[in-house]
Amino acid sequence: MTISGGGFVVTDTNNTVIFKVEGKLMTFHDQRVLLDADGMPIVTLRQKRMTAHHRWNVYRGKSKEPGDLIFSVQRSSMIQLKAKLHVFLANNTEKKVCDFMVEGTWAEKTCVVYTGDRTNILAKMEKETTIGNALIGKDKYSVTVCRNVDYAFIVALIVILDDMNHISDRDELAINIGKTMVGLPPTLAGLPPTLADFGADFGLQTLVQQQIDDEEQEKDEDVQKTNDEVQEKEIEENENEN
Repeated sequence: MTISGGGFVVTDTNNTVIFKVEGKLMTFHDQRVLLDADGMPIVTLRQKRMTAHHRWNVYRGKSKEPGDLIFSVQRSSMIQLKAKLHVFLANNTEKKVCDFMVEGTWAEKTCVVYTGDRTNILAKMEKETTIGNALIGKDKYSVTVCRNVDYAFIVALIVILDDMNHISDRDELAINIGKTMVGLPPTLAGLPPTLADFGADFGLQTLVQQQIDDEEQEKDEDVQKTNDEVQEKEIEENENEN
């Protein structure tokens, strides 16, 4: 697997291309599309904006419809020193226990994909460090996938992990900038008072907005679940009448 400019190229052991992922310059910034070797879309990865756990939804083909949702991915917690993602299949609506788990390190760019209870390893990814790759600005990874595990599923998880890695870098930068502005008086920091005030309030405002967005998202999911239950009940009643 090679990453360059936000795009991915996935090859097998014979260097035959089996998957591609459109770079961010070719798609909306909150969307990635996994393609087969012929350029046909397999799944679409869409980021849920302004969620505390940086949630991604994965849909069949290029769909965005709730009925085509395959699985969702989110951080296990808001603040992480190491990468830990929870994966929920579409039928796992309560999301009390994840179906799969991804664990790794942001810095070393390695990860392991487990079943939700961590009893079985499904895939491993390790970064291949070479001088040539560094000079041309490419990251190359070796991915080992167990038998009977969907390659496209693993690739989709790695793409999301890579994007979350960049989000983590931006979050750390924002936190450091905020600390600098809060820790120094406006005159010493060389910042206008309004900007310094913004730095002091930034963290609280962000957390409040994330909480509001999470609550709205939960309400939307509850409404969707209720609608699905009503529809199923109507179908059952119609079948009984017939």
